[in-house]
Amino acid sequence: MSGRIPTQFIDELLTRVDIVEIIDSRIPLKKAGREYKACCPFHDEKTPSFTVSHTKQFYHCFGCGAHGSAVGFLMEYEHLAFIDAIEELASSAGVTVPREARSEQAQQFAGLYDILKQAGHFYTSQLKQHQNTEQAVQYLNKRGVSEEVATKFGIGYAPPGWENLLLHFESKQIAQQALLDAGLLIKRDGGGHYDRFRNRIVFPIRDRRGRIIGFGGRALGDDTPKYLNSPETAVFHKGRELYGLFEAAKSVRDLQQIIIVEGYMDVVSLSQFGICNVVATLGTATTAEHVEKLFRVTPELVFCFDGDRAGRQAAWRGLETVLPLMRDGRQIKFMFLPEGEDPDTIVRFEGRQGFDKRLKDGLPFSNFFYKTLSNNIELTSPDGRSLLFERAKPLLLKLPESVFRHMMVDELAEICQMNAEKLSTLIFSTKVISKQEPTTSRKLVRVQQKGEPPSLVRRAIRLLLESPGLAKSVDVSQIKGLNLPGVLLLIELVELVKTHHQISCGAIIEHWRGTPHGKHLAKLAQLPLNLPDEGVEVEFLDSIQCLFRERQAQRLDELFQKSELGVLDAEDKRELRELNAALPR
Repeated sequence: MSGRIPTQFIDELLTRVDIVEIIDSRIPLKKAGREYKACCPFHDEKTPSFTVSHTKQFYHCFGCGAHGSAVGFLMEYEHLAFIDAIEELASSAGVTVPREARSEQAQQFAGLYDILKQAGHFYTSQLKQHQNTEQAVQYLNKRGVSEEVATKFGIGYAPPGWENLLLHFESKQIAQQALLDAGLLIKRDGGGHYDRFRNRIVFPIRDRRGRIIGFGGRALGDDTPKYLNSPETAVFHKGRELYGLFEAAKSVRDLQQIIIVEGYMDVVSLSQFGICNVVATLGTATTAEHVEKLFRVTPELVFCFDGDRAGRQAAWRGLETVLPLMRDGRQIKFMFLPEGEDPDTIVRFEGRQGFDKRLKDGLPFSNFFYKTLSNNIELTSPDGRSLLFERAKPLLLKLPESVFRHMMVDELAEICQMNAEKLSTLIFSTKVISKQEPTTSRKLVRVQQKGEPPSLVRRAIRLLLESPGLAKSVDVSQIKGLNLPGVLLLIELVELVKTHHQISCGAIIEHWRGTPHGKHLAKLAQLPLNLPDEGVEVEFLDSIQCLFRERQAQRLDELFQKSELGVLDAEDKRELRELNAALPR
């Protein structure tokens, strides 16, 4: 059979089968309290250490560490492939495995990709053949774009006129609604449609597979806006896509660095000078999705901005975006150009050698971070160093646990003339206190108590694995945005359980098969709780409430940080007043 097995079917199948019956039919199990035991089938042993939990629908061997769901057991014990194990389980449950045919959505996407590809051919042909191409050719020649580079990026031309593309596709009997869905047309107020791109140089925007997903257009006349992008469509999302990434990956086999610039022509011009590891955002600030996409193909990103106030503000927004994503092995640099210059003008004036020197002299992440935070602070005084600490703390809390985070703290300790270990304790070894515990500071004191679990998030996940039904009482909006390791996984877990009300611990872990999350959840599921049954819900709800208070405290720190930098807007001020009133002092 062709087609993928729907994930929902696998989740539901694991709620219908009983792992105890599946394993007992192959290995005799003995009841041992609430669980079942046997000698492990995966290693030699005389004393049983292989346990099977009916409640969790999960098996675990304390001897060799083997663990998993019913699917995992069949794969290991009978040496089955994943699909075959699902088929075996479905047979035992008396159900047929469904297969996904090509979905209606997939067919729609295929149609859009085809239309956009044809539009790309139309624009490139117009650049070569249209009678009014003189202005377009002059523009490209003035910018030094060679025919080779124009071909590499698929640069084209949308001629003047309201219906050139529309009439071209009508001759191919393609419906106007399909062209509208592809973002190529605009509806007229009085009915009908007209071309979105007119009298513009057109730049195809491609996804990682090289498919055209949208276009950018640069006006040749006085039309506004000067730069125009395709609208959001089913296949094009500006906050996820980057211009030039496909071409960069195709030109440079081993991308060790990617430069992020602001415009199409910056990417094209740098490529003209042999600098091919360049991408541009599509009229938006750099998003976390952009950064994660880039870090999947390179270990180092360089943000290239103008050196004016607006450029430095844009750079700081980029820094704030990457903070939660700065794991070990990832590097960020900031390259600032002289005011009024852009990568295109700089590389023309200074050549590749000059541009490469500026690139080499770019500011590392930590330099830009502390240089910006130290602005208008007198670091020779204790008061000034204390203010720097207060500015840096909420931002450092966003960094994931890593060697890089420790090094950032070490650098702050050196600047503040403090012991690094003591400073680290002041930043990270904290716990939200209850409203009954008074404090003399606007900051919430968070101190790790002796005997407490190392992480509230891990504890909440462990309790949820024990009793998935607890998810129904969680409002995930209360903890969204909380900068603690594992919060995103906790939110995903809650949302999964709310969608599949009867899902078991084993099925949850199976849901993340083959991912780091799956391994992490499996390890957590094996940890002892040391709680009576009636205490699981109480402790879980308390953990969620503590995380909610932690989110409020972090948000308060963020707003105070913005206040100190003078960038609070009216909504921020309202939120700051509400949080100040809600949180204990």
